[in-house]
Amino acid sequence: MSDDIYKEIILDHYRNPRNKGKLTDPDISAQDNNPVCGDRISIDITLKDNVVSDIKFDGEGCAISQSSASILTDMLMDKTVDELSKFTKDELLEELGTPSLGPARIKCALLSLKVLKIGTYQYLGTELPEDPEN
Repeated sequence: MSDDIYKEIILDHYRNPRNKGKLTDPDISAQDNNPVCGDRISIDITLKDNVVSDIKFDGEGCAISQSSASILTDMLMDKTVDELSKFTKDELLEELGTPSLGPARIKCALLSLKVLKIGTYQYLGTELPEDPEN
């Protein structure tokens, strides 16, 4: 795909975010921010039989961080908790289209994944790896 198509996908998710909001009584819930640029993301997940049955994100920030969260929540619906814990930054960046992202924007793009990992590992009761975006 061309960079223009990736930019359009990011803008579409920014203008029309999917799964935006909060869940009442989620099984997994976490939040974090990027103090350098002011992005803030929270993710709530409801599980049924260890599978994502509902997922929402909330937050504010740049188009990249908010679009990334929207895209990530779309990608995670119907995944198992094990799949959540193994989800990689490469999977998300491929969907976002890394050719259109510079190195300074990668932290914005990966904030939602970091939040997912924090929440998933808290839910599992295990230590977060040193690089939570992996």
